[in-house]
Amino acid sequence: MSAPSAPDQTRLEFDSNRLMIDLCGELDANLVRVEAGTGAEVHRSGNVILLLGEDEARQHAETTLRALYGRLQANKTVEAGDVEAAIRMPTEIFEEGHEQPVAALGKIEIRTRKKTVEPRSPAQADYVNALLENDLVFGLGPAGTGKTYLAVAVAVAHFLEGRVDKIILSRPAVEAGERLGFLPGDMKEKVDPYMQPLYDALNDFLPARQVTKMIEEKQIEIAPLAFMRGRTLSHAFVILDEAQNATTMQMRMFLTRLGEGSSMAINGDTSQIDLPKGVLSGLVEAERVLRGVDGIGFTRFTAKDVIRHPMVAKIVRAYEKANRE
Repeated sequence: MSAPSAPDQTRLEFDSNRLMIDLCGELDANLVRVEAGTGAEVHRSGNVILLLGEDEARQHAETTLRALYGRLQANKTVEAGDVEAAIRMPTEIFEEGHEQPVAALGKIEIRTRKKTVEPRSPAQADYVNALLENDLVFGLGPAGTGKTYLAVAVAVAHFLEGRVDKIILSRPAVEAGERLGFLPGDMKEKVDPYMQPLYDALNDFLPARQVTKMIEEKQIEIAPLAFMRGRTLSHAFVILDEAQNATTMQMRMFLTRLGEGSSMAINGDTSQIDLPKGVLSGLVEAERVLRGVDGIGFTRFTAKDVIRHPMVAKIVRAYEKANRE
């Protein structure tokens, strides 16, 4: 609910004192984040929030706060990541009488056993939509933008809904010039360090016991890219992570594994290629060759979509600037 405001300020008044506490966060930490992210001054007194600053900044802050309050009204939590997401996605339009942004009423949700996942940037929303609408999707962009996390979440949701019979997760076993042969242990022990990010994502969405049981029953397969040769991957959700380290031959081999009733997500960052000098990345070639092919989705992430520590976004931007120069 809003009360009349002076021309250079916006006054917001919310009905619930209980929800107001969660909206503001401990020591008003959420309001501090809104201030930093929108450029508006945010002042709180009881259940009233006063916004000061330029029109655009105040409108951005108002939209953000209303979106967060709408989450609380829907019995959802408001954590630091939710605040950052609301700041990134300030495009919702309000209808009279609606406390929650109209666009947020149909917000994408990926339901898994342990949590419900929502996109936290416009690019993440485009990516999830692409995964839901296409059999083959490429997610391209820097680390920390949620490409792998969202793909695994959609894969788990597809499995739980009975849309696929198994989840297949793969990565090229190439990291910073190292080779498997130099690592100690048997093949599983050699491979597991490369696959750990995929295990981490799975454990975020499924109970540990269920993950272990699904791996034992081959409902979840985690294997290096080289192990995919000769297979037809049917009725599966297939994810290739760190695809920038696939050679052109490996990429073509992997793409042609797609079988009946399957979906495939291919993720990578072409600014972090660890292939030997002179070896062309299969991800770079695939983007050039396949962009525009009907039924194949492409989502490009940027530093604006980084959802890790804010410093990661600054690092990505600094490197992007250095590369341009």
